[in-house]
Amino acid sequence: MPFEDPAARPLRVGVVGLGYAGRTHLTSYLPIPGVEVVALAGLEPDRLQALGAEHGVPHLHARWEDLVARDDLDAISVCSPTHLHAPITIAALESGRHVLCEKPLARTGAEGEQMVRAAAKAGRVLQIAFNHRERGDVHTLKQHIDDGGLGDIYYAKTRWVRRSGIPGLGSWFTNKEMSGGGPMIDLGVHMLDLTLFLLGEPQVTSVSANTYSELGSRGRGGTAGTDKQQVGSGFEVEDLGTAFLRLAGGGTLLLEASWATYRPDGDDFGVTLYGTEGGAEINVPNYAWEDTLRLYSDVADAPAVIAPRVGRGEGHRAVVRSFVEKVRGDDWAQHIGTDALARARIIDACYASAREGREVAVAADSIGLG
Repeated sequence: MPFEDPAARPLRVGVVGLGYAGRTHLTSYLPIPGVEVVALAGLEPDRLQALGAEHGVPHLHARWEDLVARDDLDAISVCSPTHLHAPITIAALESGRHVLCEKPLARTGAEGEQMVRAAAKAGRVLQIAFNHRERGDVHTLKQHIDDGGLGDIYYAKTRWVRRSGIPGLGSWFTNKEMSGGGPMIDLGVHMLDLTLFLLGEPQVTSVSANTYSELGSRGRGGTAGTDKQQVGSGFEVEDLGTAFLRLAGGGTLLLEASWATYRPDGDDFGVTLYGTEGGAEINVPNYAWEDTLRLYSDVADAPAVIAPRVGRGEGHRAVVRSFVEKVRGDDWAQHIGTDALARARIIDACYASAREGREVAVAADSIGLG
C-alpha cells in the first residue's frame, strides 16, 4: 500500500457526547475545509441516529470505547459528563489522536495532570474548550488592555450567577463523584479562565473560599425542562461558591459562581477590572452580546465612559477552528492543556479552602509536570 500523506487527505474527526456541547462541536467542524466528522458516540439512540442522518456522519456508536477504537480518526472531541473526560481523553491520546475536550478539564487537578501527561507522552494536542474567551466583547477588551488602556490592573471581580439554574436536579451535574463539584467547577472555571486570560495569565498564589448548599439541597433552583442525564442523585454539591484569589505582584481577584440564588431572574455573568489608567466592565445578562462592554477613563481631566461596538464573537466555532489549526501546525508539544490544568489546580484550592476553612496556597509550579 502506498504511503498516505496526512496533509493530502481530510482531517477525520469523531465526537463523543450528544448534548449541547457535542452538537455544537459537531456543527462547528462542518464548515471547516478539509475536515470530516466520520463518527459519533452517545447513549441516546434516537438522537444519535437523527444527528448522523442530518449531518451525514457515517459511523454511529453507543459506546465511546468503540469510537476511540476506530483506526480512521485523527482527532476526537470529548463532550461527555465530567467524570468521563479523563478516561476518554487518555485513551484517545494513547491511541494517537488529538483531543479537544469540553471544560472543565477534569474533576480534579490530579486527573487533569494525568491527561496533560498523556498528551505530552503521546506528542498530541490537548485543548480545552473555553468558549467564552472567544466573545467579541472579550476580544475588544483584551486588545484595549494589551494597548495599555487600563495601565496596571490591580483588582478584578468576576461572576456567573443564576436565579434558578441548577442544570438538572438529580442529574450527573449534582452528583459529586460524576461532576467534581457544583457551579464553581461548572461556571466559575469559565470566568476564572476568561479573567486570567484578560489579565495576561498572572500566577494565583493563594485562595480563600467558601461554598454553600442552601437551595438545591431543598429541591429548589432547578432548571425547568432540562435534558441532562438523570442518575437519581441527591444534591451533593454547592449551589454557590465564592473565592478571594491573591495574585503574584499584589493583585486580587474575586470570583463568584452560583446556580441558584435569590436575585433577579435569569443568567448573569461578567467581569470588572480596575487599573492605574482606567477601568472596564463586561456585563452579560442572559447571554447577550450587544452593549455589554464599558471602558472608563479620564478625558481632559473629566470622567469618560466609552461603550464600544463589538462583534458577537464566534464562541465554539473559534475554539474548534483553533484546535484544527493547532493539529495542522507543527508545534503540538506547545498545546497539551497546561493552561486548563492551571485552572483545575486553582479550583482544587477553592474547594480545599472551603472544606478546611482556611486560606490555601497554590503552588508556583501548579502544572506539576516535573
